[in-house]
Amino acid sequence: MTITLHKGDLPDGLTFGDCVAVDTETMGLNPHRDPLCLVQLSAGDGNAHLVQLDRATYDAPNLRALMGDKNVLKLFHFARFDVAMMQRYLDVVTTPVYCTKIASKLVRTYTDRHGLKDLARELVGIDMSKQQQSSDWGNETLTEAQLAYAASDVLHLHAMKDVLDAMLAREGRTEMAKACFAFLPVRAALDLAGWPEEDIFAH
Repeated sequence: MTITLHKGDLPDGLTFGDCVAVDTETMGLNPHRDPLCLVQLSAGDGNAHLVQLDRATYDAPNLRALMGDKNVLKLFHFARFDVAMMQRYLDVVTTPVYCTKIASKLVRTYTDRHGLKDLARELVGIDMSKQQQSSDWGNETLTEAQLAYAASDVLHLHAMKDVLDAMLAREGRTEMAKACFAFLPVRAALDLAGWPEEDIFAH
C-alpha cells in the first residue's frame, strides 16, 4: 500500500478508472460551519491519494472535474454528507455516486449496524481503526497516523461494493438502490438549503 499526499489538487493526468472510492475529512459535521479539509481517493488497487485542500481558495480543478465526471462512478460510505461537502466547498455536483451505507441498509436488514467499521469487519474481514476520526484535520501538517486512517477509509470500499452488489441482486433490490443513489445529489442539496431533518415526502 502506498499513500500519496497532494497539496491543493490532484496532479494532471492522474486517473482512477471507471470507479473511484472517495471520502472526506472535515472540521466537523456542519457543512455551513465546518470546512472541508481533505479528500481521499482510491482506484481499488490498494493505493490511496489524499488531497489536502487549500482552504483559502478551494481551487482544485482536477479534483472538481473528477467529481463531476459522469463516466466515473464515485463510491462513498455515507455519500449524503460527502456529496454535500463537495457541493458546498468545491461547487460541484458529484455524480454518479454509489453509497455503501445505503446499500447496507437495503440488504443487511438483520442488523442496525451500518457503520464503515461494521461493514469492513463483516463483508471483507478487515478490522478498521477509527482512533483518528475526531482528530484535527485543519492542521497544515497531518500526522502519519492521520494519513493512514484517512487512507483506510477508501482502500476497502471496492471490495465492500462487490459483496453488497451481490446481496442487492440476490434480494431483488438493485434497481431500488440505483434510484436511491441517483437521488443523493438532490438530498445533499436539500441539506444545504435548510431541509436536513424534515421529511419533505411526509404528509
